[in-house]
Amino acid sequence: MTFIAVRCPHCQSDQIVKRGKTARGTQRYLCQNTLCAKASFLLDYCHRGCLPEVKHPIIDMRLNASGVRDTARSLHICPNTVLRELKKKEVALESVNTSVLRTLNPDEVAWDIERAGEAEAEMDEMWSCVGNKGNPRWLWHAIEHCTGKVLASVFGRRQDTVFLKLKALLEPFGITRYYTDYWGAYTRHLDAADHSPGKRNTQKIERKHLTLRTRMKRLVRKTICFSKTTQMHDIVIGLFVNRYAFGRAV
Repeated sequence: MTFIAVRCPHCQSDQIVKRGKTARGTQRYLCQNTLCAKASFLLDYCHRGCLPEVKHPIIDMRLNASGVRDTARSLHICPNTVLRELKKKEVALESVNTSVLRTLNPDEVAWDIERAGEAEAEMDEMWSCVGNKGNPRWLWHAIEHCTGKVLASVFGRRQDTVFLKLKALLEPFGITRYYTDYWGAYTRHLDAADHSPGKRNTQKIERKHLTLRTRMKRLVRKTICFSKTTQMHDIVIGLFVNRYAFGRAV
């Protein structure tokens, strides 16, 4: 008699028990590890899109300028599988860089003169569109002026209400100086004493824009690659920001 050691393909745990069979008669297994994200799995999948080693590269390819159909052709799976995997990541996305927030001491939120430079932020908005240029979708984000770390980001129109959302997300950082361009939303909702408009101090965030346009085709101004839905637009750009700007494994 031959025994096969079964391990969970997601967490590599050996605490595995049988969990009935599928409609096709394939044995299903259950991982008893409480930390495992996906407890149930199969050893032999009928469709390539169900294999963990096929699903994992989907996000990486999407963040390296591969389209939905490019990814599907390369991995030999259905485009709907690519879309489903991307939509599953929506709930894990964050709008604030929590790793930077955790480094702040709650007792030192009131910034003193020596640390005033650490509380400076650059803010700007980045144009893109969904479906056509008549439906613009702006990425509003803020970075730390000294280090260039992205602090927070929001999506929406180029309106004051969207900027106020970004401003609310920045409140825990204790920003004392804002560097922006001359767009009216900044001058209307930022105190003149804390606001320094002009291009002289926004070079780092403008460089961030160049990086985003280089890495993501949907952000390039002159291209036929664009988002078809607002949901996918926000998910793909949000994944890029969360992974490469916030340092989160999503």
